[in-house]
Amino acid sequence: MPLNWEVELNNVDKIYSIGNDLFLIDNPAIVSAFNYPFKLDINAISICTNGYTKGSINLKPYIAQAPSITVMASGQILEYEHISHDFSGFFFIMSEQFANSLMTNVQERLSLRLAFADNPCLPLNRSEMEAMLDYYDLLKKTKRIEDLSIRREMAKHLTLAFYYALTYQSHILSGNEQLSKQNVLLDRFMNLVQENFREHRDIGFYAEHLCLTPKYLSKIIRDSSGTSAGEWIDNYVALEAKALLKSTNMTIQQISDELNFPSQSFFGKYFKRIVGVSPKEYRGR
Repeated sequence: MPLNWEVELNNVDKIYSIGNDLFLIDNPAIVSAFNYPFKLDINAISICTNGYTKGSINLKPYIAQAPSITVMASGQILEYEHISHDFSGFFFIMSEQFANSLMTNVQERLSLRLAFADNPCLPLNRSEMEAMLDYYDLLKKTKRIEDLSIRREMAKHLTLAFYYALTYQSHILSGNEQLSKQNVLLDRFMNLVQENFREHRDIGFYAEHLCLTPKYLSKIIRDSSGTSAGEWIDNYVALEAKALLKSTNMTIQQISDELNFPSQSFFGKYFKRIVGVSPKEYRGR
């Protein structure tokens, strides 16, 4: 069964909501729901004030060590591997409709999304953390405004300002990172796989787009990441399949079709080769 956000949020003690669009959470209880790869249908921001979390977003590993902030977008696949016993933080949960309403310009919205695609977790210094928490407190204070339409507009502008501050921080971080040519190629390959793995699972497709031979691409990817290009492609397909099996009510046949397999039987054999169990067994765990 897919995660029911309304049920999960009802189980949280300290929560501030603005209609059904924006939820502010003063404790990390919500993360306990993610004990398997889960495809997000909401947008979320996590401010880590103590301890750390470790996991992956679209197969890219991250560690959110306090003080830090992590930005997660609808459509991404989140998986928590470990949450420290002393973790504490604050969460923003935003509906897709609310997040899209922040910017009417599609290109500007895309640029904002891309700013966090490679760096979803941003370290913060003390003053930056204080600034982020000030935004959070301001958003909570809009709860006092009785007129819902005014409250929602204020929340939109404050959230947009919050995102712009994060984007600025993301650009500073990216500018300070000196990437090798191999890492740049790895990043380009990973982005291509993320965009095309449903239709293309052959290395030749990606090698052609990167103007390389399949053999050279495989060597560079393995040298850079310790994982072969073919394994990365398989891992993306398996991750998407896991998320669909656990977080949707789609049938196995529908998931097979969604991932462009020639048959459910072929999909089942492919999934079992990578995961070790059949799609039905994985769903039933």
